[in-house]
Amino acid sequence: MPTTLTLPSDRTTFALGHWLGQHLSVGTVLLLEGDLGSGKTTLTKGLGAGLGITEAIDSPTFTLINEYREGRLPLYHVDLYRLTTTDTSSLFLESYWEGIEYAPGIMAIEWAERLQFLPPEPLKIGLTYRQPTGRQVSLIPSTALQTSLLEALTSDAILAHEV
Repeated sequence: MPTTLTLPSDRTTFALGHWLGQHLSVGTVLLLEGDLGSGKTTLTKGLGAGLGITEAIDSPTFTLINEYREGRLPLYHVDLYRLTTTDTSSLFLESYWEGIEYAPGIMAIEWAERLQFLPPEPLKIGLTYRQPTGRQVSLIPSTALQTSLLEALTSDAILAHEV
């Protein structure tokens, strides 16, 4: 069952990512979908902050994959904007989510609708920008653990670290 929230600002979008970074378990793959400007990178920046990453997180539009290893878990940030569905298979992203060649961590994939092969049990996050209320986010779990985690997700929980 999806969890839907309204995020009125960049700050609350970042805060959602921060909360997820503090609570997600190792091996979680986030499939981020939404138009340009919908908040995918802002959410990922918050995710990195929640994982304890102090390095600046930028969208890997031209590098395709950025790896951050300094937090409580590694963060692998992928941006598929410039690729076609066919092109994505040549990235061998499964080597990240299977933990075969890379240390298991959290993987955030922007423009995930372009993936040719989906990871098992992803957390799908759809972001939509709506005037004048800000962003609407829909989080769709695929495991019981993700469902349980999202049950604890409230607007108060998202902003608790700002108090």
